[in-house]
Amino acid sequence: MSQLKIALLQMAACGTDQDANRRKGEAFCRQAAQMGADIALFPEMWSNGYDLPDPAQPDAVARWAAQAVGPHDPFVQHFKALARELNLAVGLTYLERWDGAPRNTLALIDRHGAIVLTYAKVHTCEFDREAALTPGDAFPVAALDTAQGAVRIGAMIGFDREFPESARLLMLGGAEIILVPNACTAEDNRLSQLRTRAMENMLGVAMANYAAPQHNGHSVAYDGIAFGPDETSLDMKLVEADEAEGVFLAVFDLARLRDYRQHEVWGNAYRRPRLYSALTSEAVEPPFQRDDARR
Repeated sequence: MSQLKIALLQMAACGTDQDANRRKGEAFCRQAAQMGADIALFPEMWSNGYDLPDPAQPDAVARWAAQAVGPHDPFVQHFKALARELNLAVGLTYLERWDGAPRNTLALIDRHGAIVLTYAKVHTCEFDREAALTPGDAFPVAALDTAQGAVRIGAMIGFDREFPESARLLMLGGAEIILVPNACTAEDNRLSQLRTRAMENMLGVAMANYAAPQHNGHSVAYDGIAFGPDETSLDMKLVEADEAEGVFLAVFDLARLRDYRQHEVWGNAYRRPRLYSALTSEAVEPPFQRDDARR
């Protein structure tokens, strides 16, 4: 009973039509439940199909902000009820109403219909249209009750993947699996980042992306187990989708992962944090200075 099944819901959105996205998301969750999934993971900001405004157009920003929803609104409540009905945890993504600008958020709903984790994207792409968002300010980890027992879950969203600190903080917070909603072209370099985050922290990574033609799919999962008992290199990839819509199931062997974490050398086993003070410095030297960067 150690096989945790995560369904990667690879879809193209119905534009900004929240009701249509809700119906489509429900249909894919039902398919995931039929496949025996423990968790269903949406692509990034599913409620409005990852629609973002031009920050230079105030009217467009106002219309976009009006699309935002809160945890007590019908969109989120619908998936809480669906999670209870299907006995399925749901990693639901949406444009979240917030004081000031909205946030890019994942709510992890457990199989009983309760939100056990809320994560807002920390590394917003402020060099682009995500400058209209309020960034998150923490990397929380929660214990998710599943049929396989409790599993420690954290989340990164999109661009968070490109910062080793994101996954490192989640590992230090006790995460065993990281959920990664995504909305961009999943090409070799970005997929390699996810593989590396899994390997260096000895944890599972599951990413759900938008299908073509919105993006290029290639939702993927890595189990974090890079070497076998005889130090032979292992392929950590559990599943990689093509570009088409579909539900792609990643099966994580939790017992094997937990045993691996007990004796291998990565994660927090041999770090030297006393030498890492520069990692928290606010100073930015050339060539990395950017006028639009928020600290």
